[in-house]
Formats: sequence, C-alpha cells, structure tokens
Amino acid sequence: PDTRNKSQSHPRPQPHRRTAENRGEMAEAPGWLNDAPSGKAAAVRKGTSARNLAAAADTGNETNDRTAMISARLKSIYRRAVLPMEKRYQYDYFFESPLLTDVEFDSKPQVLLMGQYSVGKTSFIRYILGRDFPGQRIGPEPTTDRFTVLINGPEERTIPGNALSVHPDLPFRGLERFGVSFLSRFEGSQLPSSVLRSVTLIDTPGVLSGEKQRTNRGYDFTKVVSWFAERADLIILLFDANKLDISDELKGAIDALKGHEDKIRCILNKADQIDRQQLMRVYGALLWSLGKTMSSPEVARVYVGSFWQEPLKNTDNADLFEAEEKDLMNDLAVLPRQSAVRKINELVKRIRKVKTLAYIIGHLKAQMPSLMGRDKKQQKLISDLPNVFRTVMKKHNLAPGDFPDINKFSDKLKDLKFSELSALSTKQVEDLDNVLNSDIPKLMELLPSERDTPELLKAKMAAASYSAATAAVPLPTSGTKFGHRSGGDTNPFGAAEDDAEHYWALQDSATRLVKDFEALGPRGGFLDTKTARDVLVKTGLSKDQLRKIWNLSDIDRDGYFDHEEYVVAMFLVDAVTQKGRPIPDELPTTVIPPSKRHLLVK
Repeated sequence: PDTRNKSQSHPRPQPHRRTAENRGEMAEAPGWLNDAPSGKAAAVRKGTSARNLAAAADTGNETNDRTAMISARLKSIYRRAVLPMEKRYQYDYFFESPLLTDVEFDSKPQVLLMGQYSVGKTSFIRYILGRDFPGQRIGPEPTTDRFTVLINGPEERTIPGNALSVHPDLPFRGLERFGVSFLSRFEGSQLPSSVLRSVTLIDTPGVLSGEKQRTNRGYDFTKVVSWFAERADLIILLFDANKLDISDELKGAIDALKGHEDKIRCILNKADQIDRQQLMRVYGALLWSLGKTMSSPEVARVYVGSFWQEPLKNTDNADLFEAEEKDLMNDLAVLPRQSAVRKINELVKRIRKVKTLAYIIGHLKAQMPSLMGRDKKQQKLISDLPNVFRTVMKKHNLAPGDFPDINKFSDKLKDLKFSELSALSTKQVEDLDNVLNSDIPKLMELLPSERDTPELLKAKMAAASYSAATAAVPLPTSGTKFGHRSGGDTNPFGAAEDDAEHYWALQDSATRLVKDFEALGPRGGFLDTKTARDVLVKTGLSKDQLRKIWNLSDIDRDGYFDHEEYVVAMFLVDAVTQKGRPIPDELPTTVIPPSKRHLLVK
C-alpha cells in the first residue's frame, strides 16, 4: 500500500509546567544566516511507512538494556518471594493463572484485538503492518476462526498452535491448559516486520451472537480471552459503526477483562461510511452501550475513524479521523518504552492477590478442628464465606479489590480438603511486604520521573535526540487517505521557495540547532520561561531588544519556546549580533514556521 506521509497540523502537546534547570551555556550564534535562502530547504519530515511505527516506538539499545535489567530483577523477586507462596497456597488453582516462567518476563509488549466478526480486526493489523501476513483471512462473514499470534521472524510461515505452545522462547506454554481443542484453533503467523520487532499482535476470532455457534467452539472462549488479557499490554475493542449491538458472548468477553480496564482502548471503525450527524448519534449510542457493559466509573477511550489503507468514503470528518488515528498510533508507539512499567505493575497486582489468598487459606486452615467434625466445619466455612472474607479483610487491613470472585472461589473450595491446606507463613508474608515496600520502589527509581534533573532524565530514557524529523509518530497511511493533496513535506529534500504553503527559510538552521535546543533540557518539547529567558539574556542584547525578540518568537503567546520558536529567536539574535540589522516589526512570512502561520498570517 501507498505509505507516504501526509501534510498535517499536529495538535500542540501540553508543556511541562515545572521549572527546568539550564543545562549549559548557549553556543555562540553560528554563522549560518543567509540573506535570502534560495532554492533549498532541509528535509522537513522523513517519508513514513507502516514499517516505521516500530522505529518510532523503539528508543534504542540502551532503553532495551534498561528494560532487560528490570525484567531480570523482577524474575529474581518472583522466584525468591512470590513463587514459593503461589505453590504453597495453590494460586494457579484458585485464580486459574499458571505459574510464571522466565520467558513471560522477557516477552515483548502484546496487543490483543477483540470484536465481533467483520468489524475490521484483521484489516487493522494489515494496516499497521503495511502488508499481508501468513494465514490472513478477510471477509464480511466470520473468517478468522482462530487465535492468531503475529511474531517477527526471518521467513514467512504459519506455526501450528501445539508447536507454538511449547516454543521455548515464546510465552504461550500456559495455553496448554485449554487442551487440544483450543490449540487446534491457535496458530502463529511469522513474518519479517519492523513493527513486530517491538510488539506482538494477537488477532482473535470474531465474537459470535448465536448460542449454537458459541457452543461449537470446543473451548471456553472467555477463559482464553482472560488468559491473554492478563498478559497483554494493550487491549483494543473494535466496533463497527453500522452494527453496535453487543452480543452475549461479547459481553462475557468484556466481563473477562475485569481488572484490566486501564489497558482497554475502543475503536469505532468504518466511521467514514456515515455522515457527521449519524456519527454523533452512533458515538453516543456506543458510549451508552459500553457504560451498561463495562463496570467502570470512567468511560473507555474511544478512537473514531477508518482504520485501513483505503481513502475515506466520506471526508466530512477527515480532520477528526486524522487526529484520532494519530492518537491511537501514539498509544501503540509508546508500548515498548512503557514495557518495564507494565511488567512491574502486573507483578504488583499478582503479589497483592497472592498475599490476600495466603491470609484467606491461613484463616480457613486455622478454623479447622484438629480431630473430629472436619467435614461439617468445612461446609459451614464455605457457606459463611462472605463473613470469612470480611473478617480477613478487617483483620489484615486488605483492600476489597484484592479478593477473588467469591462464587468462583467457593466452587474451588468444595473440591478441596481444608485439613490439607497450608497454614499461614508469617515469614513468607513479611517477604512479600518487603518486596512491595522496598524492592519494587527501588525498581521504580530506575524509571523516569518528573523530579529527575535533565541529565538524569536523559540517562534513564536513553532516548534518541529530539528532532523535528522524529517528533511526530509516523502513521501507516497513504498521503491521500484523508483528502490532503501532496505538499512540500512529502519531498525528502524539502519544499521549494515557490511552494509558499510549505517553504520555511529557516529549515536548514532548524536541523542544525536541534542539539543546542536539546542541551537546554526541554520538558515535553518546550523550554520554560526561565530557561528561554536565560538563553536570551546571555546574548548580551539590551532589555528592549530582547523584549521585541521575545514578542516575535513566542508566536502562540504561551510563554514557552518549542523547537521552531527557538529557531526563530536565534535567527533574530544572529541578525542583530552578527549582521547589525534592526529587529523587524513583524516576521516575514517565510520566516514564520508553516505550522504556526495560521496564528499570524491572515
């Protein structure tokens, strides 16, 4: 598919409001200013393709090393303090979650896609990858009849589910518990892809509505969904703008996502097939349906658009769809950077559940008589389980959300003998508390924080240098999808001077000043007022001159300098200090950044 970048105006991110320290002296004004740059401009943005999505998400080898180090420490914590308690109190039996293996800590971020049949799940994956993949099935009828895991590999092939579940380097061994009936409907799709080097995508069967179709699956669909959801970093629910009904099976699958609401994102797909008024009604109806289905006080984030490579059928909402797609791609692109945080978060949730289970089992064990009446006492404890939960919660100051589902837990207890349960180990509980109070906070200190100095923040993030060319997340779209005509920013050599809409006389300078701008420690891409002021004061110009330069450079009047405004300020400073020119009353149009001309040029 055509994957050229398109001309677009990106929404301005919210600047960081904390004061940043000046991280170094401003370099002498370079001799780069020309009277009238003619016939040349720096490359504006690099042409993007679907394969570049992973490159935008990947922050380099150092970031990968940091994630690997955190994963290694999490594995050590799990084996030392958590795993013994899981075995002692049968965590895998009560929560139907197998014990973790090392490969699950080392795995790449996973994105789980769900939705009813023919909502565009497989087309969405193809859109992100920018190409077809082995085993792909697309059609208006229920075509994807299996769970498909898309992984990176040197050659294109499909891998049967039974082989995939025992692969030593993939985190799918836990799926063996669902039996051959499921594994025969589970497969891997391997292909070389820069996107899949950063994330793993999981396509699911279309959710059905008929009772007969559901019972013929041969496995428990909701339990499989729950298994994947527990390990996924992002869960995407897709809905078709032309059919918003939420079937019983889809509701059951959404219920299985309980406890993972922070991972859920919704997509209202095929929204270009309806007009603006219909879209407003459909969007409201979807939110109403989700509110009835998802037991959460917050409304799930819903992205609206047409998520495939074809041009929009209705361009009334093209700007909205473009902005929504950019936000969604941002969510996907940052997954590798957030992988370490997600691993810590998931282990903490698991530790809290293990700790609660230990107190419950310990309490039940302590209530059992030593000799006679064990069966009768066991039945009484099971029937009185709500009071047992309340007693344990108050005694040990536990959160209600850490307790298992009482009905499922009761059914599990009926198959056990309480006399064979393990007694509470105070030492093991103390070890878990030490993990939560000491080990995990030490790990969190390795992650970026707003309290970090610019030097420390940069070291932690190990991020690529800020540049105008990489600031925007590349989108896997064609240049004409949103109805834009091809502009100067589709040319890697920049816009010509006669292309008034896209030409910027300072583009060459902007590229050279990237390192100077980054050295000043911008927060969220912006220099705060104090830092920008200090930079200008060090030029030695008078207060009146600096006031005039500030008014011309701070184009959007927010008191902050982004990279483009910084370039304009340095242009004006250079014009005065090196060429002795007066400061103009207004900026020439060619000096104003194209993205900000609408603020000044009428």
